[in-house]
Amino acid sequence: MAAQVEIEDQESVTNLDNGEIINPSSQPPNFSGESTILLRESTFEHDLIKNCFLTGMGSFANETTIVTVRKNSTERRITTKAKFAVFKIFTEAMTRKNNGDANVKYGWYSGSKEEIDRVITYGFSNREIEKFENDVGSHGVGIHLVHHRYSLAAALVGEGDEEGIKNILLCRVILGKPEQIVAGSKQSYPSSNRFDSGVDNLENPRKYVIWSSNMNSYILPTYIISFKSPLLRGLIGRARSPCVSFSVLMSILSKSLDVTRMNLILTTYDDFRKRKLRREELVRKIREVVGDHLLFKILKNQRR
Repeated sequence: MAAQVEIEDQESVTNLDNGEIINPSSQPPNFSGESTILLRESTFEHDLIKNCFLTGMGSFANETTIVTVRKNSTERRITTKAKFAVFKIFTEAMTRKNNGDANVKYGWYSGSKEEIDRVITYGFSNREIEKFENDVGSHGVGIHLVHHRYSLAAALVGEGDEEGIKNILLCRVILGKPEQIVAGSKQSYPSSNRFDSGVDNLENPRKYVIWSSNMNSYILPTYIISFKSPLLRGLIGRARSPCVSFSVLMSILSKSLDVTRMNLILTTYDDFRKRKLRREELVRKIREVVGDHLLFKILKNQRR
């Protein structure tokens, strides 16, 4: 992998225009949002986003292939230009509110191709908020994004298509002054006007939470990465030939986990089978209880 340039060091990466392909002959996958532009491989901007994503994939990086990197460009749509202008205004306002620091970060948002297409075109809505309302692992009720260094956490819960291609959004996020939100909280707005957003941990945040009232002001969808990862395909998504089914995974985990943790997994899996939980909620709980390291070992062994 090429040497990584830390994305947070790039002050205006969203303004870069090198390597854009306005009318490429082939643009898989085909996003209907007219504001996106395909980036050429091996250009600075393409490789910066690619390396940011792969670095955060950890042990899964070598098994992951980037299909395309697309950029949400102001050159294609007047409404997109307006969204960028609004984000700039709110950044400046937050800078004044918090003594010169708007605390703008990059964060990953995962979803199906259709969901991401909808977000790019129309913005976030209550449909996205509802994903987290009944999730016991969510930190409040709002739009949840993952710190740019932990793309694996977002990639694990994304939905793939029949070919195993998944899509993930990299967004600019205005955090302002965040407050810590505990897992399972139903908080849906700041606890006081001193705070602007939520995080899972103040010292080392991995998850960012933007409340619904600010979701289309404090979040700016910037890049779409389409990727394939055979190991992830077996754990999540709706691929036709997964390398390990959930039932097989349950059997393997029963040999590795203690009774308490295994019972928790089985109860969650049973709720999933009864359609009380979404697939992404099941995956989040399995990751929370089992840990990514053990899951990676299981998936890797199943491929042999």
